[in-house]
Amino acid sequence: MLIPLAILRRIADGSVTLAFRRWERPRVRAGGRQRTSVGVIAFDAIEPVARSRLTATDARQAGFSGLPELLRFVDRRPTGRIHRIRLRLEGPDPRIALRATLPDEKEIATIVAKLARLDRASHHGPWTTDVLRAIDERPSVPAIDLAASFRRERAPFKIDVRKLKELGLTESLRPGYRLSPRGRAVLDALSTTRR
Repeated sequence: MLIPLAILRRIADGSVTLAFRRWERPRVRAGGRQRTSVGVIAFDAIEPVARSRLTATDARQAGFSGLPELLRFVDRRPTGRIHRIRLRLEGPDPRIALRATLPDEKEIATIVAKLARLDRASHHGPWTTDVLRAIDERPSVPAIDLAASFRRERAPFKIDVRKLKELGLTESLRPGYRLSPRGRAVLDALSTTRR
């Protein structure tokens, strides 16, 4: 679910506790989670609601100035049901702590095995070590430029980098990326094994 940064910040400080979306079918579920730039958002409940049942209180709890603004927002989509989503900040993104955690030898072996699986599953050949090395050598270089250096399109390249981020190996910058301390330890181990 796309949530503007200004609203994410208000979810984080507790001043926004609801969201409204008009969908053909729900795109989040009660009990679900979503990682965002402010942390993990928890979706505690989702229920259909009639447009006529929306209130000024609903609007304020969703970060709108009033009911007319909320109605304009949900009316941007002409079809589908309106859903009321109760949400809250659950906590920080666990990848942040993971990035700072230095892996021991056993963890490095596990991560290296996961990287090998990503390489085997790739339609464009092994890529993980080369991309880690490129990010290490060229921090803050925009994704489009890094992708071009591999003769790849930006969007699929970014999907690959996200896989490294899931393992806590990279951090996103504006622009580009850098290796996390965990990523540096893994790249060092990879470099040592391949000498």
